[in-house]
Amino acid sequence: MNSENFDLIIIGTGPSGESAAINASKHGLSVALVDSRKIVGGNCTHQGTIPSKTLRHSVHSVMKFNRNPLFRAISEPKLLTFQQVMQSAEDTIKKQVSMRSRFYSRNDIPIFHGTASFKNDNTISIENDEEGNFELTAKQFIIATGSRPYRPSNVDFSHPRVFDSDKILTLKETPKRVIIYGAGVIGCEYASIFNGLGCKVDLVNPGDKLLSYMDDEISDALSYHLRSLGVLIRHSETFDSLKTEPDKIIVSLKSGKILKGDLFLWANGRAGNTEQLNLQAVGLEANKRGQLEVDTYYRTDVKNIYAVGDVIGAPALASASYDQGRCASSRIVDKEHPLLIEDIPTGIYTIPEISSVGKTESELTAAKVPYEVGKAYFKDTARAQITGEDVGVLKLLFHRETLALLGIHCFGDQSAEILHIGQAIMAQKGEGNTIEYFVTHTFNYPTMAEAYRVAALNGLNRL
Repeated sequence: MNSENFDLIIIGTGPSGESAAINASKHGLSVALVDSRKIVGGNCTHQGTIPSKTLRHSVHSVMKFNRNPLFRAISEPKLLTFQQVMQSAEDTIKKQVSMRSRFYSRNDIPIFHGTASFKNDNTISIENDEEGNFELTAKQFIIATGSRPYRPSNVDFSHPRVFDSDKILTLKETPKRVIIYGAGVIGCEYASIFNGLGCKVDLVNPGDKLLSYMDDEISDALSYHLRSLGVLIRHSETFDSLKTEPDKIIVSLKSGKILKGDLFLWANGRAGNTEQLNLQAVGLEANKRGQLEVDTYYRTDVKNIYAVGDVIGAPALASASYDQGRCASSRIVDKEHPLLIEDIPTGIYTIPEISSVGKTESELTAAKVPYEVGKAYFKDTARAQITGEDVGVLKLLFHRETLALLGIHCFGDQSAEILHIGQAIMAQKGEGNTIEYFVTHTFNYPTMAEAYRVAALNGLNRL
């Protein structure tokens, strides 16, 4: 059995593994990456963020085309098939893999393909069906293996009409009626995608509202607009059983309701990818969700083994995972790197999309913080009127006395982009963080950034 030695071995080539590897390599460590796939990118590139957001973009584009009166002069409304929009996702994935492969090549980082498992705290075994098994040794390890959809035992995922968020990317036909169980980020995003493809969608939510951790007004806006597009949302419903037939699926809920459709998507929960790592060999144990406990610097209970990304649980965002990987590898090379910021922005790519950072109204009310609200509705901005994307609102929460920004919540087209302007101001210290910035500085016109000026003036007028 061949063996090679490195300063650092990283298991996983998703965002957290990539940033950790390149950062450590640039600081002089010999670094190797291990991935179970034959190509780099991790779940983010192949089964999560990149394909789902590309699908969403393609669907949103055809929805804009269909509702624009200008285009009716040249064409009737169009519907795309799932296979057509999936082709655009596959093209993007290829570009991502090519780009990320160049990153590793330029930094002289070797990549080993196969399933990794620990033999001890300095050695891993790589199982590769084509090239045979081999071992690698290192002084330090970073586990960046990501997560996968949780699969309950009473759901038959081998059936051709039953899917999770990984398997859905293999769908060959466009369904007519889709039942989605789980109304978190993944469930809401795929509800938007399938609705945009012309499918009837039942979105079954175990909770009493969509995205309960979001600001109430923003969550309510999403519910309203999904319903206005034809999505049937069923709150406070619990899955009981699933019956599969060749041409349909039948979902029974514990309330007694029975739903029928031709596709079922389970989108309720994820689990960390740790079951094949042989963690007991190094004295580690994952929790019931397959996740690992880490300290502030992402080190596990074994001093030379770190863990980053989805495998450690929340916030489980590609953006945060990238920063976690860089932070962990900086710790290993004895270089200071800022810890993950407290106010991590959230982007949810529904149609329309949502983005948020900072406190919600309910959190500020519970903490008895004297705050005020400033709003700008997209329909009142010139850029939104020009583009036709006039559904949405920018909402600023700020302290009544200091005018400091406390929270920013946006619903509508390009929300994830719009949010970062406010995030940059909110991150300033002292007098730099105040909504007065938006009324004392000039914004390009017409832009969506102008909404900040409108919202700030609206809030100041409330005072």
